[in-house]
Amino acid sequence: MIRLAVLASHEGSTLQALIDACAAQSLDAEVVLVVSNNSKSGSLRRAAAANIDTRHISTKTHGSEDAANHAIANALADAEVDWVLLLGYMKKMDEAILGRFSGRIINTHPALLPNFSGQGFFGRKVHEAVHAAGVSMTGATLHLVGCEYDTGPVIAQIQVPVLPGDNVDDIEQRVKTAERKLLVDTLQKICSGSLDIL
Repeated sequence: MIRLAVLASHEGSTLQALIDACAAQSLDAEVVLVVSNNSKSGSLRRAAAANIDTRHISTKTHGSEDAANHAIANALADAEVDWVLLLGYMKKMDEAILGRFSGRIINTHPALLPNFSGQGFFGRKVHEAVHAAGVSMTGATLHLVGCEYDTGPVIAQIQVPVLPGDNVDDIEQRVKTAERKLLVDTLQKICSGSLDIL
């Protein structure tokens, strides 16, 4: 069984899908740690409700970005995690974390990389850009994390149609549903050994 840590900044709906999949044993994994830079994040509440160890680590708790990143790296190491998942985490990965977990950090992005990516493209902003561009297809991507936003090798993608008459909410909900399934399915392939990305 693989040990997962999650870094998240907001509500944690994708984290909840992961927690539910582990509880239902449809995913042979355990979420052992959830870290958030936001003390009021839904992610911390969801993790606590599932008896998962939580940490609030930010510049408020540690005084600087550098100190916070070292604290996160130490927490991940102490938890002996196999994989680190960025599920709506709003901070760029620092060398303190990348150096210790390079090749083992996976980010979810709510579009088909390399489209609609980079600094400022996160969450609803991505779906607003997709809607404004008038494209007929969007989706979600899982990728290994590099040192810049939304960089690193793509592991898996899923396409999601943008239908005539869709508003931003329609696109967002359809992508979120697909993104959760993509994450659980891909992690299960990693668990079973049918997807080797190390």
